[in-house]
Amino acid sequence: MLNSENLSTDKVLAWSKLLEYDLFRIYSHHLILFAPPKAQSLKDVKITIDKKNKLPEFRKNVYTIEIIDFIMEQIAKGEKTKSQVIKDYGIPKTTLFKWLEKYNKSSEL
Repeated sequence: MLNSENLSTDKVLAWSKLLEYDLFRIYSHHLILFAPPKAQSLKDVKITIDKKNKLPEFRKNVYTIEIIDFIMEQIAKGEKTKSQVIKDYGIPKTTLFKWLEKYNKSSEL
């Protein structure tokens, strides 16, 4: 299995149960961090969309504590600057600064 190029989800699920660790979480974190940026407005989208059939878009991003810890660790170690994190991961500036404020207060206690 280690040398195979692909692994079926059934096998990953079996290993997750055996190891009692969610291996799918690693993949989902990767998708969240490296997802391509979405179009800012309908003008940016080349394909026309019928507004009657358009599904709702949720603008709120959901960041798990593991992702926040990973990003805070990169900033604390000096591996990335705040502007690099904003650019590379597409995290809004206000969100990052709220995280920094929250984690700095909790580390001072």
